[in-house]
Amino acid sequence: MGSPLSGTIAEIYLQYVEETDIKQWWDTNEIMYYKRYVNDILIIYSNQKIKHHTIEKEINKIDMNLEFKMTTEENNKIHYLDLTLQRNNNNTEQETHRHGHHHPLPIQSPT
Repeated sequence: MGSPLSGTIAEIYLQYVEETDIKQWWDTNEIMYYKRYVNDILIIYSNQKIKHHTIEKEINKIDMNLEFKMTTEENNKIHYLDLTLQRNNNNTEQETHRHGHHHPLPIQSPT
């Protein structure tokens, strides 16, 4: 098991990476939306200004100890955390996403 400080140090480092490396795409409007929850990142970008393979290639150059894996949408849908986001014209719809291996776990009440 790692140090109790590991999560905090990782968070500080990722904030540094966002400020020094990812901010440039935000400033040039190549990335229109960026949201990160721990190590899950959602990026909405302009396909006219930058391509997904360029983002993946450049983001993986930032630090050789970090590996970013990119998932692109299929059929206008993408999964982020426990959500399925679907693009319809100029709207985005969301629904709860359950992984294929999801099984409800009943918890017995201590009575």
